[in-house]
Amino acid sequence: MTAFVVRAVISGILVAIIATVARRSPGLGGLIASIPLVSTLGMIWLWNDSGDRLVVANYVSAAFWFLLPTLPMFLLIPWLLRAGANFWLSLAAGCGLTIVLYLIMIAILPRFGINHTI
Repeated sequence: MTAFVVRAVISGILVAIIATVARRSPGLGGLIASIPLVSTLGMIWLWNDSGDRLVVANYVSAAFWFLLPTLPMFLLIPWLLRAGANFWLSLAAGCGLTIVLYLIMIAILPRFGINHTI
């Protein structure tokens, strides 16, 4: 029961951070909220805080674009684990790949007319 409460508190704090960050930077809020449940809760909280359709729309759009760079991590980590790599090394490699892909996404989106400032 204690683990559940701790997880719920941590999740609640994460959602609060996303909503606060997204108010100032919808792109960064979208980046943080790559998990759909968190993204949905972030949308609800952002709407309640701002009531601004454009801010919520920008946040949701950014969440979509920043979801894409996370997908290869879910291929790399199981591949490394199945190849016998250490869990923590696999996790670090997956996170590192995701960070690199986030940076690439941030660099190329404006070239296609999609501007989500972080």
